[in-house]
Amino acid sequence: MSNLQIGLAIAGGVILAGVVAHGAWSARRNAPRQAQPEPSRDSVDALARDPVFGDFEHDSQSMNLPPTARRSAMDSLIDVIATVALDSAHAQVSGEAAIAAMPATRRAGTKPFSIEGYNLATLSWELPVPGHRYGGFQAGVQLANRSGALNEIEYSEFVVKTQAFADAINATPEFPEMLEEVARARELDQFASAHDAQLGFTIRARNASWSPGYIQQNSARLGFVAGVIPGRMVLPASAPGLAPVLVLSFDSQAALAEDPAQSAIREVTLHLDVAQVNRSENPFERMREVAASLAQSMDGVVTDDNGQLLSAPTMDGIGVELRTLYDTLEHRELAAGSPLARRLFS
Repeated sequence: MSNLQIGLAIAGGVILAGVVAHGAWSARRNAPRQAQPEPSRDSVDALARDPVFGDFEHDSQSMNLPPTARRSAMDSLIDVIATVALDSAHAQVSGEAAIAAMPATRRAGTKPFSIEGYNLATLSWELPVPGHRYGGFQAGVQLANRSGALNEIEYSEFVVKTQAFADAINATPEFPEMLEEVARARELDQFASAHDAQLGFTIRARNASWSPGYIQQNSARLGFVAGVIPGRMVLPASAPGLAPVLVLSFDSQAALAEDPAQSAIREVTLHLDVAQVNRSENPFERMREVAASLAQSMDGVVTDDNGQLLSAPTMDGIGVELRTLYDTLEHRELAAGSPLARRLFS
């Protein structure tokens, strides 16, 4: 073999190796980014330990706080309330009897329906409980929710269900005037519709796509935990039992794939349901911080639903509008994150 042939063979080998290497580099570059190994739990625990729900429960028990009488969950601000008086002034109804008389469903149309009894031992309103005795009842139906205002048909269903319950326990209901309540429902629904803000940011990949595990790992570092629905993570509120501060979601089909590591995801959505979260949680400020952190750590950009980049001045303007919204809700006694607001905006 001549020197020329040997040189050509070597050059060909170098070119082939380069092609193979470039192909491998391109495949690696375009493959979904994967989660990286995390430090062991023991090493993390040795550095710091955050309180968990179990700690909270233990502290509450050690403080030996006495139980307090619970107010009625119903409120005339957002509910129609009918009194259900027992026919005898000294009559009592057991919790078992009240539960047996309850309607099969707890809704009137699309509106939540509820019956509470006045507990003679604790002198407070509560949902009927076996073993307790009650000296009176009240029934309520919500005036409005995100399905709309209470209408005449739903009000009539509320009346029928309440009357059936009253008949079963030998009681007499007294209902507010229907037209007035329906008018109240419409006014409340108009207010709620005009002040129902739900914000969404989208974090889009600049270059390489993301695997579900990569998204979950980066989100977990910011305090998110897995939600019930695949492809959903939530940032918990500061107290248990409250709505999450933020919700992060991505393609559920990718999360359910046989090999999620091969799923290519190019965007995630960050969502804030304003009325459901107390302003003391600083939800919008945290939303901005989370979006910026995810964009930085995952090499992405923050946009609106239409793919337009969200600038700092635009976000500042949103923040100003939200402060006005919080003030308006509080003035109406429907502060964001309060039990009444969470029921109305649901």
